[in-house]
Amino acid sequence: MAERISFGQETDLTTDIVSRIRVIEGKYNLLRDRVLVINQNMVEEYKKMIYEIKALNSDIKDVRDDIFKIKETLKHLVKELDLFARKEDVKVLEKYINLWNPIKFTTEQDVLNIIKDHKHDKEEVKHGRK
Repeated sequence: MAERISFGQETDLTTDIVSRIRVIEGKYNLLRDRVLVINQNMVEEYKKMIYEIKALNSDIKDVRDDIFKIKETLKHLVKELDLFARKEDVKVLEKYINLWNPIKFTTEQDVLNIIKDHKHDKEEVKHGRK
């Protein structure tokens, strides 16, 4: 029925149990060290990721600012383009310039010479020379 364990067997059993406990403790210590290393690596990677995310956010902010500036510049250019003369407007001006023919206009000196000649002719008529 109940087996009796002798003293020698008890010692062997105790030694076996202690040996197994030490193996388990060794494995536990090894796992604990691995978990610590993994935890440290995760913390370092987390810090790197936070730094990279901040850098990316900064870059995104810069890109947004640049896009805003580009949009504002384009709006300004569109407003300036609205102030330019259109092809039809230039053709109308060309038509009027050709109609008036400014090349035939007189200069101020020509007008002064005409007035001078006219006065001279009046004086001659007045004095009966013509």
